[in-house]
Amino acid sequence: MEKHLPSLQTGKTVWYGPEMESRKEDWIIQLSDTEITELEAATEKFISLGTPVGLMNKFQFPLPSFGLKMKALREKLINGIGFFIMRGLPIEKYSEREAATIFYGIGSHIGNARSQNAMGHVLGHVRNMGVDSKDPKVRLYQTNERQFFHTDSCDVVGLLCLQPAKEGGLSLLVSADTVFNEMRKKRPDLLQLLLDPIATDCRGEVPQGMLPYLMIPVFSYFENRITIFYQRQYIESAQRFEDAPRLTLEQIEALNLFDELCNSSNLNLSMMLQKGDIQFVYNHAMLHDRTAFVDWSEVENRRHLVRLWLSAPGDRPLPEVFASRFGSVEIGNRGGIMVPGTKLCVPWMSELLKKNNA
Repeated sequence: MEKHLPSLQTGKTVWYGPEMESRKEDWIIQLSDTEITELEAATEKFISLGTPVGLMNKFQFPLPSFGLKMKALREKLINGIGFFIMRGLPIEKYSEREAATIFYGIGSHIGNARSQNAMGHVLGHVRNMGVDSKDPKVRLYQTNERQFFHTDSCDVVGLLCLQPAKEGGLSLLVSADTVFNEMRKKRPDLLQLLLDPIATDCRGEVPQGMLPYLMIPVFSYFENRITIFYQRQYIESAQRFEDAPRLTLEQIEALNLFDELCNSSNLNLSMMLQKGDIQFVYNHAMLHDRTAFVDWSEVENRRHLVRLWLSAPGDRPLPEVFASRFGSVEIGNRGGIMVPGTKLCVPWMSELLKKNNA
């Protein structure tokens, strides 16, 4: 069985957490005063146009100098270590609209924004809304629970930290290629099972004409690269559908080993996002996670991150099976969640708080 497996993966995406922790200069990008001034000037100009943030493209957010740096950082995501953090943005001095514009503008130089849910939110709010993850329509980012290692339905995930939690809420990353290599060494028989399609729950966000669950492998080997797609909780909740293939004991053993490796401190990297930090993660080569957290009692101080899902020009090709979740595998125009009635929009947190009586 092992002879049919892809070879051990090599390259910059193969890294181990402890070693990456010692290389912070490779992934923490300190913003200079000049770069912040350039971002603020682009923001002021864009807001003066009166154009909705969700309709912005990179040409409407010109970054004459910083834009060149963004090209190099996009390369770091797609063909490098797969993530980075921008640090030093003085977030306290900006209004909600200004902060969103800066974040969206930076993201526009990496890729095109995609809808993150059935409501068409292209700028999402990662915040504890007091809901229960056992509800099949609830997404884990709406709770304060441990998220577990997973991927999202896009090429690149971006997060802007507006407010950290009182306690906990660490961001965790692990290389999919490293997990693949470790599984190949330890249990190639179980790895083989994760190269076959497995049912994953759509959690009620079902594109027209599609099944309420997906059939995508955890590891896809395509064009000489491993691409990851994983959400354990949604794999388990897909079993609620009678026509979904049943998980076998061997598959469960494989998933358990996969989770064990992701959670190993020898493999993963943890970091605490500071107020104003912007994190970008390459979704096809990395899995991300967030630890459980304790929030502040005051509503205005609760942990709050703003999220972008991006489709990046110049990205890797994906196997056709990804179209069942990404809508398309066209590079630069794939990913996100579109269901009947979805209209793209940017929700403001003040409006969401009123709606949810938080």
